[in-house]
This record gives sequence, C-alpha cells and structure tokens, in this order.
Amino acid sequence: MQNHSNKVIPSSLLPLCRGAFLFLGLLVLGGCGSGGAANSLSGKVTLNGNPVGGTLTFSGGGKEVGPVPINPDGTYKVENLPVGEVNIIVKGFPGVGVGMPTAPPPAIKGMEMPTGAAKMGVAPPARYAAPGNGLTVTVKGGKQTHDIVLNP
Repeated sequence: MQNHSNKVIPSSLLPLCRGAFLFLGLLVLGGCGSGGAANSLSGKVTLNGNPVGGTLTFSGGGKEVGPVPINPDGTYKVENLPVGEVNIIVKGFPGVGVGMPTAPPPAIKGMEMPTGAAKMGVAPPARYAAPGNGLTVTVKGGKQTHDIVLNP
C-alpha cells in the first residue's frame, strides 16, 4: 500500500508562501543581521552652542555622500563613507541669515519636519558651504562619532 499523506497547499495560500520564500531568500542573500553599514559617522553640528539647521555633504576617496539632513537638534548620521580623510560641507537653507533660526525647508527624505522655525536650528556661516572650508574628519571604519563645531 502506498501512503498518500502528501497535502496540497490551497491555491489561496500560494502567493503568501511564495512571498515568504522570497523574503527568506533575500535575508540569506542580503546577510541578515549584518549590523548596517561598515562605516558610519554621527554627531552634532553647532554654532555658538546652538544646533545648526541644514545639510551636510561628505567627500573623499573619489566618493561624495550627501546631502545628509541635520536634525532639528543638530544631530546627524551618515553611512557608507570612504575610509580616510573626508571633507565636510555644511549648507544652510536658502534665504536664512547666519545664526538666525531657519524656516522649515522643503521636505527632505529621512528628516522629520517639526513645526515652528526655531526648532530647525540656526543657519551656518556661508563659508562652510564651499569646498576647502577646513572641515575634515578621518574615517577609520566602523562606527564613529564626530561633532562639527562651526565658528562665526
């Protein structure tokens, strides 16, 4: 006698099963639990002790990463930076004077927009928006912290 205990998956569950197998396959191929980017940098951008509003761009090793939004409290986080010396450009939002509270900018991907201009931080001096402004960091690999203190 043959055992006919093989059960057939109902057709209504096939899309769910296919999706589960695809998800599991992507986890295996993607290195589930890899811990994120190999090189990440985080910190706070300030001017006269006040959080700065705007964006950061990092360039080094023939690679440019950015613009990276600066959060309303002045903090930032960037991933996938090249190892070595990296130049930093700080740009404020258009039409805002140095040290003045910034108005809420257009939506930036990955940045939660608060209400009220004062919650966006102060504008950075214009000289930090150009290459060769003297702001650099040496990326050694892994997770690093680097605060960016701007001078008036």
